[in-house]
This record gives sequence, C-alpha cells and structure tokens, in this order.
Amino acid sequence: MRETPEELNELQALLDASLSRSTAHLRSIINAERTLTAEGLTQVLTGMCTLALSTVTAKGEPRISGADGHFLHGRWHFGTARSAAKARHLAARPAASVAHMRGEDLGVFTHGTVEILYPENGEPAADWPDLLAYFKDFYATTPSTGTTTSSSTGCTRAG
Repeated sequence: MRETPEELNELQALLDASLSRSTAHLRSIINAERTLTAEGLTQVLTGMCTLALSTVTAKGEPRISGADGHFLHGRWHFGTARSAAKARHLAARPAASVAHMRGEDLGVFTHGTVEILYPENGEPAADWPDLLAYFKDFYATTPSTGTTTSSSTGCTRAG
C-alpha cells in the first residue's frame, strides 16, 4: 500500500459519495456488505490489474481497449504508446471510463479525466520520477509515456 492517510481519506470520501449517488438498481446489487473500504481496495488492487479503458473518437464513437493498470495513491495509472489510438483520443478528449473486474467477485468502475504525466512537449507531473521508478522496477524497463485517471465520479466495488 502506497497511499498516505490523506489519500485514503480522499478515496474513502469518493467511494462513499459514489455509493450514495448510485441508482436503486445498483444499490439492490451493491450494498454496504458488498463494498470495500478505501484501505481494503488498496490492499486488493496491487500489482498490475488488467483494465478496460473507454475513450471516444472525434466522431463521438465509443472505443474500448485494454491497458495495464496500477492503482497507486488512490488513482489508476496506465501507459500507452503516444501513437496509439487511445492516446490520441485521450489527448483530444480526456474524459475516460476504466473498469477492472475479477469474475463476479470484484468490480471497480472509475470515471474521470486523464492527466498526461509525461507530456511530449511539456513538464512532467511532479510525481513522475517516483512513478517512473515504480514502473521501471515493476516492468524492468522504462515506459515512454504515462497517464493517470483523476476520478471524478468514483469507483463501485463488490466483493
């Protein structure tokens, strides 16, 4: 777990707000007994988690693709090649949805805005050196780019 107490508090507030805004249908499936706390979520989402990443084309057409996701500091982090279609979509339209599911036991759904951590013609994010060190250690290589979602509507979880 890499989250600070402040990050855990922020994540817990996001999770609570997300659940409180959910529809009656969702609450009939996901309730307090079937949710994880922020701390529990960070203990479950370790290492690489396969993500389904949803973006939108210039014509407004939805696209979904896979990405290696890492849940660090209460946010999803994922990388892709700058030339990938999803990278172009996200650069032009940074709203995205991300889902990570493990059968019927766990579902984490995040909606938000991506932040390019290492822009081609700009300054890297302040935490990029620490994230780069994590990714280099995990993959034993240097990723060329990185992005992160900044959750605006939260995660729904079951388990």
